[in-house]
Amino acid sequence: MGCLLIVEDHGLVREGLAQTLTRRESGWSVLQAADAATAIALIDSGTDIDLVITDLIMPGMNGFSLLAVLRERDPSLPVLIVSALCDVVTVTRAMRNGASGFVSKSDSGDQLVDAVRTVLAGGLYTPIDRPRPMPRIGRVSVTHAPSTASTYGLTHAQSRVLALLAEGRSNREIAESLGLAEGTVKVHVTRIFRALKVNSRAQVLLVLSRDDRARRG
Repeated sequence: MGCLLIVEDHGLVREGLAQTLTRRESGWSVLQAADAATAIALIDSGTDIDLVITDLIMPGMNGFSLLAVLRERDPSLPVLIVSALCDVVTVTRAMRNGASGFVSKSDSGDQLVDAVRTVLAGGLYTPIDRPRPMPRIGRVSVTHAPSTASTYGLTHAQSRVLALLAEGRSNREIAESLGLAEGTVKVHVTRIFRALKVNSRAQVLLVLSRDDRARRG
């Protein structure tokens, strides 16, 4: 289950992405935006979106600028880049600026679906056949999430949210599990990001994975 927002200025490409996703996964609903401004308006309207899928090269605000705006407004909302530009520098820049995944437009539909599933599960997806690829991770153990929470001075409520983040839960799922409003969960997630000095869910998992390895020696 999940609501996906595709941001792509070329109509045929945008509709092709939407059809690829909905044909392979009936539980996904897809919204479309032809530019970043429309996407931001949709998000600001309160539309419940679980993942943004965006191109990089678009008229007006480009994908990097959109990524920066989304990281500022809702750091908990994952962003997957789908672009014809797929060199190491571009991929690395996107991931360091908070993208949760990167897919080349030359990749297959199955790879796109795999990327969406990975990111929705809280993981990090990058091209695995590039030189010096970024690490790709899935779910991590939640065993040491409380210890990480203590290390970074998180509150008890934030610690509970962090444990569910580590399981790859969406804001909606966390809210339902803890009996909180989704807006409250977003506030907790934003504060967790600030405490851990990260700007995406995928980077939270990297911190947990790193701390887990450090504790194991």
